[in-house]
Order: sequence, then structure tokens, then C-alpha cells
Amino acid sequence: MRLRLPRISLLLWIFLIANPGPCAAGSTPGLPHGLRDYAIGPAPLFTLSNMDGEPLALQDSQGQWVFVHFWASWCGPCRKEMPAVQRMATLLADEPLQIIMINTAEDEDTVFEFLSSFAPDMDSLMDRDGQATEAWQPRGLPATYLVDPEGQIRFQALGGRPWDQPEYLEFLRGLLKP
Repeated sequence: MRLRLPRISLLLWIFLIANPGPCAAGSTPGLPHGLRDYAIGPAPLFTLSNMDGEPLALQDSQGQWVFVHFWASWCGPCRKEMPAVQRMATLLADEPLQIIMINTAEDEDTVFEFLSSFAPDMDSLMDRDGQATEAWQPRGLPATYLVDPEGQIRFQALGGRPWDQPEYLEFLRGLLKP
């Protein structure tokens, strides 16, 4: 038993040295669960239309933070997350944050029916041909990217997140401060 305690202590010490934790170089302290640093360079540009056919170009949003969110109606985590995204949008309505929802290759009727049920105050861009989705290459749905005012992707979240919860709202408000 005497020999085991020093070995356990040594193993614990090695583990702590090898795993410096969330404040290691290259990470941002205070990131909400599931959000990660993802500074990969410029955001791929796109021009997509909403359900009414009105175009929106990502490059028109430069100068402010942009919340780019890929989703689909058949995606279970998207269905669960969408009401939280709508509440987040409502809570941050007076903040300089552009929220861009991108549906991945579904038709307008499907998207309209889904949003009517899950997020009636939200609008979505339609990636009919999948070109924006292909350019951004999300590894699953839902996928969210935060693009800084210079047009650089800075953060990524894969999977559903409780965007309306205090830790996410505080993080986003912190980004938006001048």
C-alpha cells in the first residue's frame, strides 16, 4: 500500500502536466460548453436568398459579429435547439449581432412549416444547391460559426447548444462589446 500512493501521486502529477486545462495556449478562457476556438481564416463568402427570395450576402455583414447557423428540419438536435436560438435572437435583438440561419438543401414549404412550429420569429436562408454548405464544410448539423467583424471565422459549435442560457449569452455579449 505504501508503494501505491507515491505511484498514484506521480501519475496524477504527470496527468496534470500533460493536460493543462481550458486556459492552455490557443484557447479562450470562459468559452461555453461545446464552443471551441476555430480560427481557420476568412469565412467562405456566399449570397443566398431567404424564403421570400430576398438575397443576403455574407460580405454585407462585415463590420459586425455574425452568428452563422447551418440546420435542417430532419435533424433531431436542430429541432431541439431551434427554440433556444429564437430566444437568443430575441434577447440579443438590440446587440450588433447578425444572425444568419442557413437551411441545407430543403424546399421552402418544409422550412416554412418547420419554422412555424419551432421558431416562428426566425427567417432562414435557403442553400438550395448546397454550395454554401459545401464551402463551409460543417461536420454535422446543427453547426454554428461565429465570424468576427473582419470576416474571420473565430469560433465553432457542433451539435445543439442552449444558446439562450446565461453562459452563452454572456459570452456573446462579451464579444460584442466595443
